[in-house]
Amino acid sequence: MAPGNQPILSSAPLQVLFYLNSWYFGAFYLAEVLIFIYKGILLPYPSDNLVLDVVLLVLFLGLETLRIFYGWKGNLCERSLASAAALFVLCPCAALAVYFLLLQTFVLRLEFILNAALLCFYALEFLLGLFSVSAFSRSKVY
Repeated sequence: MAPGNQPILSSAPLQVLFYLNSWYFGAFYLAEVLIFIYKGILLPYPSDNLVLDVVLLVLFLGLETLRIFYGWKGNLCERSLASAAALFVLCPCAALAVYFLLLQTFVLRLEFILNAALLCFYALEFLLGLFSVSAFSRSKVY
């Protein structure tokens, strides 16, 4: 029991997923930047599409950083609003992951594998995040 005889509601598996996802996304982002350099040099990539994909990748970095921060703090502080914000930002992050998985101009096999693993992280975090928000919302705060 926590101080004041209140149960601890934060989810340890969700926190572990946030930690692992933060490291995985860092490696994923570095790999994507290097892959875009490779594709920009060696493949006949239209410049407009390359610019769009790079802008979406930068947007992805900002959204993912925001999502992990709010999810991390919301889970540790047992705040349903911050955790719900992380779940809300998960939707555009998942849409961007699907875009990089299927819809960009050239999709390499390595990108397909990296994005599929990222979507698995997102699915697990979504389920555990829903359970956590539900537990935080039901608890009474005095």
